[in-house]
Amino acid sequence: MEIALYYAPITCALAPYITLTEAGATFEARPLNLRKDQHKSAKYLKINPKHKVPLLVVDGKVLSESTAIQIWIARTFPQARLLPADPWEELKAISLMSWCSSGIHPFLARTNSPPRVCDLPGAEESVKRLASEQLFENYKIADELLAGREYFFDHFTAPDAHFFWTFRRGASFGLDLSGFKNCTAHFARMNSRASVQKLVAYEKSVQAEFAQAA
Repeated sequence: MEIALYYAPITCALAPYITLTEAGATFEARPLNLRKDQHKSAKYLKINPKHKVPLLVVDGKVLSESTAIQIWIARTFPQARLLPADPWEELKAISLMSWCSSGIHPFLARTNSPPRVCDLPGAEESVKRLASEQLFENYKIADELLAGREYFFDHFTAPDAHFFWTFRRGASFGLDLSGFKNCTAHFARMNSRASVQKLVAYEKSVQAEFAQAA
């Protein structure tokens, strides 16, 4: 089986990189430089007209959208226990990943690039403020879900990787996340995992390569 993951530094594509690593999968990471619009090149648009990452290619078959990719990884490598075994708990895990994608990610995107939401003069700070309020509301929900727990379920699962990215991205914007003690503890716990350390090292190497090519 040939597995390729299209990836870009800092993005949510780190989540399937982490879970593929946790699964012990052999895969090729194909980095895209978003600052040079490589995700909008004719070559990439041919395989992914959505011009997004992550994108998974398995034996020539293409799969987009983070939640679908994570479900495929979990089903293909069941020994990694990337989703809970109980059917109802599995659905809850899928719900958490969908929430990360549709309930948290959009507000991170607005914080990162306000003009994509509203290009009216002077609107940037208002967009950021409103997005931050929504982010904090979601982080509070996650903080409550993580109360008294190491992970969202009784062991590491794919939602942990996806939420890790959302919290990491929020922190990168300089938001004060100190009030979310359980999320902060989860973030530290994730950073101690070998899969995350491998991801961070890879991310740094890709960023250095992009910087040299600039």
